[in-house]
Amino acid sequence: EDEDELIVPITMALRETSDFWLRVAGFSGALAVGLGAFGAHGLKARVTDAALLKVWDTGAQYHLVHSLGIGLAAVSNNGRPSPLAAACFAGGIVLFSGSLYTITLTGNRKLGMVAPIGGLAYMAGWTMLALRK
Repeated sequence: EDEDELIVPITMALRETSDFWLRVAGFSGALAVGLGAFGAHGLKARVTDAALLKVWDTGAQYHLVHSLGIGLAAVSNNGRPSPLAAACFAGGIVLFSGSLYTITLTGNRKLGMVAPIGGLAYMAGWTMLALRK
């Protein structure tokens, strides 16, 4: 009976963690689609440099793929979430895609120094998923 008293709160906490990261994945994915559409349509009136538009597109593509990564981390391993992997993906979105969006809007290419840190966060997230037991 003591074991059941411990299992129920743990199960509930895992479900809440999974639900949280699934919500993050959903909102992040919706934002990625919106930013991708903005880059394909609305941004062209503001940014005329084709190379910068490609930078935006790259940011949006990685943003969308890693939003799916967050969702995968939320439900991986028989419903047990991997919150650390999800957090790495989220951090990667902010650092990698965020820096690419900012470079496009400002033209300040020095912000590109942040992108590799986001790339490492993406890689860490995928590695955590691969090494899960």
